[in-house]
Amino acid sequence: MAFATRPFVRAASSTAAATAAAKKLIVKHVTVIGGGLMGAGIAQVAAASGHTVVLVDQSDEILKKSTKGIEESLKRVTKKKFADKPEAGAEFIEKTLKNLTTSTDAVAVVHSTDLVIEAIVENQEVKNDLFKRLDKFAPEHTIFASNTSSLQITQLANSTTRQDRFGGLHFFNPVPMMKLVEVIKTPMTSQKTYESLMDFSKAVGKSPVSCKDTPGFIVNRLLVPYMMEAVRLFERGFWVSFLATPSPEMPLIRQSLSLYLHRIFMG
Repeated sequence: MAFATRPFVRAASSTAAATAAAKKLIVKHVTVIGGGLMGAGIAQVAAASGHTVVLVDQSDEILKKSTKGIEESLKRVTKKKFADKPEAGAEFIEKTLKNLTTSTDAVAVVHSTDLVIEAIVENQEVKNDLFKRLDKFAPEHTIFASNTSSLQITQLANSTTRQDRFGGLHFFNPVPMMKLVEVIKTPMTSQKTYESLMDFSKAVGKSPVSCKDTPGFIVNRLLVPYMMEAVRLFERGFWVSFLATPSPEMPLIRQSLSLYLHRIFMG
């Protein structure tokens, strides 16, 4: 009888494993690599939304500066969000900071993380070396994501053995204020990973848009020709009057452009 039940047990175990593998990863623990303006901002919104966050950089001095910047940013947020409830604002800051720790050893902290977000220097080789090293120590379920605004996500993913658990999360500066996040899916990114990244973006209070792994993604790809055309208009003298003296038309121009871009992104 025991021999008859073994295939059934194995089959049941395989089915359970397959079902678990098909489920989206609910991100609870986040490691942010890079304590600069973008990394600190990402760490702040993740901690403020209840995630356990470890912010990593090369020195304690950098991390102290990052933490101080986060504290100041949280104070600005609470002045608006809890204008009539200072006690609630103080509690919000305290809870957020409790969710945040720092480290100078990325390898030591990735062993228990669900999501690694890289926000370091825009250098392909440096990023590749980082991901290749962390790939050896992070758990199998851990998703890797880059905040790069210009480098190809596919090339970064190829430095690891988890191409299916790799994507892009492009936040905008200042992170606590800007709602948009570009979620970049490579040809190798699994649907499970993509959905987990979308869910995480929503969980931190952002409005994610899906994007293919194309140069500049969406916003920067639109921004470059937009800026070039603005330069051409200036060279032709069209905007000299607007730039030389304050004009009531400028807010109308910004409003029109904002509505136009809103239609592009939101439909």
